[in-house]
Amino acid sequence: MKVLILAAGYGTRLERDLSTSNEYSYLIGCPKPLLPVAGKPLISHWMGLLSASRVCESDIYIMVNDSNIDKFIGWKKDFPSVHIISDRSTTNDNRLGAVACIHLAVKQAAVDDNLMIIAGDTLFYQDFSLAEFIKSFDNLQLTHPQGCSLITYYNCPVEEVSKHGILEVDSEGMVSALIEKPQPEHTNSRKACPAFYLLAKQSLHLLDTFMEDNKDQPLSARDAPGNFIKYLCTRQTVSAVGTSGRHDVGGLQSYISCNETFKPYRLNE
Repeated sequence: MKVLILAAGYGTRLERDLSTSNEYSYLIGCPKPLLPVAGKPLISHWMGLLSASRVCESDIYIMVNDSNIDKFIGWKKDFPSVHIISDRSTTNDNRLGAVACIHLAVKQAAVDDNLMIIAGDTLFYQDFSLAEFIKSFDNLQLTHPQGCSLITYYNCPVEEVSKHGILEVDSEGMVSALIEKPQPEHTNSRKACPAFYLLAKQSLHLLDTFMEDNKDQPLSARDAPGNFIKYLCTRQTVSAVGTSGRHDVGGLQSYISCNETFKPYRLNE
């Protein structure tokens, strides 16, 4: 298994929030994946989970942009075997988009293996078990020799349905559809799908066809990674497992909440 952490975004909403904050202004210019959470960079929490799940450091790739690459090179000193790939963008306006970044990483690293994709600004609640998630994926491969990708969801309140990609899942946990930011009356599901996936290697060739099919579309068509999951689940088998929730560090308040939540766990380490 290979792991790709998406860290090429520009965090424009957080930067706006920080520009009007006296208390947190020192974080201006810090990429969201490197924000300090309970005393260490956000993605270092993922590194700990991956290490505990026996994922080799050399199998981990970080997708960054040219504007923040030096900061990640500095972070990498603690993880010398991790690979850093740049999407070569320099501003939010010329960014590639998340799906294009995944496609680039697969090509540049010649990935021919199952691929875990992690949004670099996301942490699950502390009861999430990465080891159990990987075990569930491995079990699915035994019953789906053609490959079965595994994604996650958490139940969101009705007033937030229109803010998320929503999964429709059958009684056996198989995904029938991903609906992007629907109105609540258009689906009975409340299963919000975060950008955390384990793609079966048999699905990776579909990145080529997705990019080709969307080459003339606006950036939004290949930006949110959920666009590829929506494409994938109509072509291959995708299963989903529930989680209790996640921290999505989009703006300052969500960062503060994430940091405060993780502090007690640091004291208990």
